[in-house]
Amino acid sequence: MTDAPSARQPMRILIGGDTFAPDLNGSATFAKRLGAGLAARGHEVHVMAPAQKHRVGTFAEQYDGQTLTVHRVYSWRWLPHPWLRFMLPWRVKANSRKIIDSIHPDAVHFQSHIIAGSGLAPVAKKRGIRLIGTNHTMPENVLQHVTILPKPMLDWLARVQWKAAARIFRMADVVTSPTQNSADYLEKMTGLRGVIAISNGIDTSVYKPTFKRPADNRIVYVGRLDEEKHVDELLQAAARMNPALDVQVDIIGGGEMKPKLRELAASLGIVDRIHFLGKLSDEDLRATLTRGTVFAMPSRAELQCIAAMEAMATALPVVAANAMALPHLVHEGENGHLYQPGDIDAFAAALTDVLTAPPARLDKMKKASLEVVAHHAMGHTLDVFEALYRNEPLPS
Repeated sequence: MTDAPSARQPMRILIGGDTFAPDLNGSATFAKRLGAGLAARGHEVHVMAPAQKHRVGTFAEQYDGQTLTVHRVYSWRWLPHPWLRFMLPWRVKANSRKIIDSIHPDAVHFQSHIIAGSGLAPVAKKRGIRLIGTNHTMPENVLQHVTILPKPMLDWLARVQWKAAARIFRMADVVTSPTQNSADYLEKMTGLRGVIAISNGIDTSVYKPTFKRPADNRIVYVGRLDEEKHVDELLQAAARMNPALDVQVDIIGGGEMKPKLRELAASLGIVDRIHFLGKLSDEDLRATLTRGTVFAMPSRAELQCIAAMEAMATALPVVAANAMALPHLVHEGENGHLYQPGDIDAFAAALTDVLTAPPARLDKMKKASLEVVAHHAMGHTLDVFEALYRNEPLPS
């Protein structure tokens, strides 16, 4: 459980991010759950985030049954992208100073160096406020949205962004990343040392695992429909699977690739089996996972993958790309399979193996998913961040 009140003096914590609810992505989901979990423990939680459709100001917003004070900063939409909004870089330091000086937080925790961190970090450092930085992004993925630029320039911009990341994260008292792989990668690209791996965490109590085999062969994907997620590989794999399996694919989320993915489904002749469900409420998301047979994650850029953990908390086996942090969650042959990115035949074969597994083996995979995700309890994540905010030894 995440709602055990802290026995210590409550803190005032400011969380800052370049994305936040209602955005659907790992960083936004983590920030929302972290804030709600801390609020449930009695802390006063503030969030600095981009305004949604110019709704600028300070608002009491409800998340997971908790009230957070969200400071919505004036933002622009990145026009090539259907929903991505960003705070103005040349105003973010002034906005950060205004928010910090109005609430006097005990700790500041930024989730991105790109804009939020570039404003919050120097102000918090100057004020002597405890500063924590968590990395959820790889500049290469962010720059994929700048498709109008040639690749050599994108590569140069990625190097510039990694240098910026090093400069901003060096201001933090502690730097964290969701997995050891992602922590190692951050150190490699920035020259930082001592990055701490802390799971994003998940409250497994709200999911409904079932060992009853679903009525149909249903694959579920949850996440943004952007290029770096490679959802096209899932559609291609579904098209290559035995038609007798009558595979149904539920795709939850939105993004710039949705029209192209619809076109791809039509060209593959599987449009009637691909269900684009859009953004769902937490309750509908959990219900869709419970109806699934297997979860698929073809992304190569997951620094942890909250969506996969949600699926595992529902006792779903997972088939995922053997890349970045996904091998931390998917143990080959135990709770699912890993395939080499781009190998569509292997992806299709792995999904088929799960869908056709005898009941005893499927149950074994389901139990293995529950066992793996049990090590990512949100309560422990909250314990660790509370200790970091207080500059205390970390709990074991």
